[in-house]
Amino acid sequence: MQSYGIAHVWAQGDVVTRAIAIALFTMSVLSWMVIVIKGWNVIRLKRLTRDAERAFWHSDDFDDGIRKLGPATSASERASSAAAGDNPFLALALAGKEAADHHHQTQPHLHDRMDVSDWITRCLKDAMDDGVARMQSGLAILASIGSTAPFVGLFGTVWGIYHALLVIGATGQTSIDQVAGPVGESLIMTAFGLFVAIPAVLGYNALTRANKGIVSKLRRFAHGLHAYFVTGARLASSTQRDGLRLAARAN
Repeated sequence: MQSYGIAHVWAQGDVVTRAIAIALFTMSVLSWMVIVIKGWNVIRLKRLTRDAERAFWHSDDFDDGIRKLGPATSASERASSAAAGDNPFLALALAGKEAADHHHQTQPHLHDRMDVSDWITRCLKDAMDDGVARMQSGLAILASIGSTAPFVGLFGTVWGIYHALLVIGATGQTSIDQVAGPVGESLIMTAFGLFVAIPAVLGYNALTRANKGIVSKLRRFAHGLHAYFVTGARLASSTQRDGLRLAARAN
């Protein structure tokens, strides 16, 4: 069986066969890179959702909440939401603060004719769209690889069988020992295509499902920020929040 293995396919293959093998190997490397990088990003964002967001709403004031949200610790970093691109929760909080400050401090412009609620909603939506776009970056690679890799492997199979038929026609021998080797080697390309496509499809589905959960929590966080900036109320302390919850339950 050693003469019918992968090494034999590479050694006996022509330029097209080797090009297909290199293409499938490149697809596999790209898909696993995206899966690992985006998977780590999902784990990080889930940790932020579980820990940092909760700590933010339990802060005594907005600046303390910003410090708990993410790694932007310097004054210059906290001054702009662009520095928090890898932290969508921090970017939303900074974008809302920038929108509220800009609406109240600037001279009358076109946007000042808008209601403060509409202006903050627009800025939060822009920050939300940027964060979602970053989360979804790279998923198109997985979708493309998952849909095309089987056909690339199938093309390699067809190409190998075509050459096997040429050998059979030239030698005139159609016994099983003459056909099994070339056909089996060509079918390896189909296996390669499936080996590349299946992880890409599973990774795409898993990351898409995880991103949907994070996006729903981002929307909930943005709604809370919108209410905070529009009403101008301070972040309540834990004692005040417990009292409000008890009052709401009583009603």
